[in-house]
Amino acid sequence: MKNVLILASGEIAKEFVQRVSRSRINENHYYISFSKESASVKTCMENITCINIDPTSYMRLKQVMSDKEFRVVFIVMEDNTESLYTLKNIRMIDPKILVVFVSSGNDKIPLDDENITIIDSNEIVAGTLYEKLPNVPIVAKNIGLGKGEIIEVLVPVGSSFAFRHVGSISHRKWRVVAIYRNEKQILPNPATMILPNDRLIVMGNPIVLEGVYKKINRRQGVFPEPFGRNLYLILDSESEKEDILLQMNEAVFLSNQLSKTKLYVRLISINNFELIEELRVFENEHVSLLLSYEDEKIFQDIDYDISQFDIGLFLVNNRLFFKKNYKEYLYDLTRPIYLFGEKSLYNIKDAIILISNEVEMESLSSSVFDFSESLGLSLSLCDYNPEGDFEENYNIIEHYESISRLYNLRITIEKKRVNPVRELLKKEKILYIAPFSKNIRDTSFISFLSTEVSHYFLSIKKHPQLLIPVDN
Repeated sequence: MKNVLILASGEIAKEFVQRVSRSRINENHYYISFSKESASVKTCMENITCINIDPTSYMRLKQVMSDKEFRVVFIVMEDNTESLYTLKNIRMIDPKILVVFVSSGNDKIPLDDENITIIDSNEIVAGTLYEKLPNVPIVAKNIGLGKGEIIEVLVPVGSSFAFRHVGSISHRKWRVVAIYRNEKQILPNPATMILPNDRLIVMGNPIVLEGVYKKINRRQGVFPEPFGRNLYLILDSESEKEDILLQMNEAVFLSNQLSKTKLYVRLISINNFELIEELRVFENEHVSLLLSYEDEKIFQDIDYDISQFDIGLFLVNNRLFFKKNYKEYLYDLTRPIYLFGEKSLYNIKDAIILISNEVEMESLSSSVFDFSESLGLSLSLCDYNPEGDFEENYNIIEHYESISRLYNLRITIEKKRVNPVRELLKKEKILYIAPFSKNIRDTSFISFLSTEVSHYFLSIKKHPQLLIPVDN
């Protein structure tokens, strides 16, 4: 949550604070200092804290700014002299903090201050009056319904939208209508690639755009972020004891490779109490064992664990994945799934992803690179096409090469005119990465006649596999 300090007095400040109190942005916490005449302003949100200080007092202001780390400070004060004293105090306390300063046009604000945004109230009023003249274009804030159906979004470095092609993004009730880059306007087509620091003009349903804004601004973290932070191993007591212990060791190894994660182990179908004692040996501050004695409540237990432990990656064996209702249930959780293979992850050095649908490929790319980098795996993007038609995958390859430069992680592009299934089966010690799409959810265990390579490969236990949720 980002802390915002608002130093307010006067009618403009009162209106601003009232709008803040009606806001649905829960990611910010507001600390608001009112003047005496504005103290009657009512707020209705839990993320607003009222503080009673005189912002022209250096000591009082320093005490507030020392207690909390603020992302930005708003100075919205009626008296120009008091505003300038307040700004001077802030700069003595923190020369670099971002400041938004409401000015009447006559304030002597330092021109060399790079961390201040000046809002000239006189200029805004004049601009609004100008827009009322005949034959003058209307600015975006007044276009359409005026309910937020047109917004501008800056694409940060590390965004899941960076280096994706416009055509690869699932647009439901919204569209990217323009891109601003290097002071130039771009009218995008499906092949236009979105780059970090692009400003996107997007249009659509206002409620949908709230989610789009958050998604674009959400930065990819260390895998399994952004799906969650911790790992979740489901062990079936009905499996062979040797297999259970191998999976437990492999899960601990994976958790150690993915920094700052914890491993939660849910043991189901319990019929062996000696096994429980053996698994207890693994418990420590980073590994917890959870027990399910009632099979009919397993999904309820898992739902509870997700809500409590910030689960970002599930680890299951192949047999359990295809057990009745499990695959459909796991798909609906929209989290990555690690499927154990006959080859252990300890000895795996290479990760392979087969080129498929462009939307899916670009949606999962950041997670693919993040996982590969964390485990020190070499990454290969394989275009196996029996017909030798490689041109149609140009956008996908361009996207992955761009991401590889961002991560500084080398990727091998492999193009072969071969049967993909036979080629993959010949390989040893690989991790197979695939999109966890709706098509996979609806596939039966016996899928040898499927035209989708991923469907066939899922039924093979030789290699471990990582299924990553994608936009559908």
